[in-house]
Amino acid sequence: MSEYILEMKGISKEFTGVKALSDVNFKVKKGEIHCLIGENGAGKSTLMKVLSGVYPYGEYQGDIVYEGKVQQFNTINDSIKTGIVIIHQELALFPDLTVYENIFAGNEVKRGAFVDWNETIVQSKKLLEKVKLKVNPETLVKDLSVGKQQLVEIAKALSKDVKLLILDEPTAALNEDDSENLLNLLKDLKQQGITCIMISHKLKEVISIADKATVLRDGKTICTLDASEGPISENVIIMNMVGREIEDIYPKRPDKKIGEEILQLFNWSAYDVELGRHVVKNIDFHIKKGEIVGIAGLMGSGRTELALSIFGNPNAYKLQGELLLNGQPKKMPHTRDAIKAGIAYVTEDRKGNGLFLLQDIKNNITAANLKTISSSGVINENEEIKVAGEYRKSINIKASSLEQNVGNLSGGNQQKVSIGKWLFVGPKLLILDEPTRGIDVGAKFEIYTIMNKLIKEGLSIIMISSELGEVLGMSDRIYVMGEGEIKGELAIEEATQEKIMQLATQ
Repeated sequence: MSEYILEMKGISKEFTGVKALSDVNFKVKKGEIHCLIGENGAGKSTLMKVLSGVYPYGEYQGDIVYEGKVQQFNTINDSIKTGIVIIHQELALFPDLTVYENIFAGNEVKRGAFVDWNETIVQSKKLLEKVKLKVNPETLVKDLSVGKQQLVEIAKALSKDVKLLILDEPTAALNEDDSENLLNLLKDLKQQGITCIMISHKLKEVISIADKATVLRDGKTICTLDASEGPISENVIIMNMVGREIEDIYPKRPDKKIGEEILQLFNWSAYDVELGRHVVKNIDFHIKKGEIVGIAGLMGSGRTELALSIFGNPNAYKLQGELLLNGQPKKMPHTRDAIKAGIAYVTEDRKGNGLFLLQDIKNNITAANLKTISSSGVINENEEIKVAGEYRKSINIKASSLEQNVGNLSGGNQQKVSIGKWLFVGPKLLILDEPTRGIDVGAKFEIYTIMNKLIKEGLSIIMISSELGEVLGMSDRIYVMGEGEIKGELAIEEATQEKIMQLATQ
């Protein structure tokens, strides 16, 4: 019998004339952790949807050979019956049901014609032990953190006697501790004989966990790197992903021109009435024209809350302290006041809060400033097309047309649309909250290049990021937050990852 549990041979897949996959070959050995990597739009998720039956037999060319047999999956249930389970980046749990109801949803434990709820709970407890999740199985899923919900998804997969587990960006929304716990769990599952395919943009995770890593680029197989033949290096991965070497992941800004202060906060605090506590406390902060100021800190440190308190206070915090804009005291009780004052905010949650996924590129780019392209309440469609086309060109949005739905774009291109939307309001201060979350290294480089271009044009940028390399690589100065307070300020010349973490964990 073959040593490979899976062989995908000559897989091709088209969407309305666009070739998403072209003659892809992909092989996975039994009991290995195999990472699938590539830029957004490289075809990774499409390939896994072909494998799992989301795209049924007949909608692609090529063969899926699983456990030595050619498979013809017509539905996702067909693949599940053979032991293939896929966990998508957007978790498919029912938030208002319990953990045990979610684990066995569609796969109920029955005694005769009826569901045996007692046995369901007993088996759920065993599965939760396997994934090292210490929660009461009667807990509602909506009351769990994202990291714990991810473990519930894996427990659900184990309930289906999974042999091949596919995880699409499993750590994208997790903090460092939850990510490490998940990666350790995958290693444990490997010891139990379960084969894993993991799609990830986080190259350090790939290097730490992968037995093999296959790189896709433009819908084609580029190479498979084998950790048993020598360490898999970040530079080699990047070179194969983007087709060129990126000697410096963070483009330099040789001609820094930093001007006068445009925003100052003195003793700034924000009290969350619902939580009954301060989320931002006693902040002293400033940013100058032409400057990128990084804000680092652990999850829950108050970084996003600080940004929102500046951007018109949409969460209705009780604010105290003084805010100066261009040296003058300023109150901005609504987001429209902040926009009018020249402040824009690109949210960390582009899919949930930043974009209209079912609308096209031009509608999204103009959404925050419709009055500019309207007359008597009627949108000038020709002007909308012109504006959107200019931003598409200037920030290199890759799409088939301006009429393409934003929900069908890659993560990197969605982020560019989100940035373009806020650039159209003509800001002087741009707040970027996790600007490269969930996008690949090539798209990150493009976002960084856009940031440098904007700074050169005279904008100022506040960048909130959980990636310490990004904070160090792009900032002129760094504030470190913890428990709603600024724990320290570092000049870029003195800043290191160790110093940032020491301040963040004080």
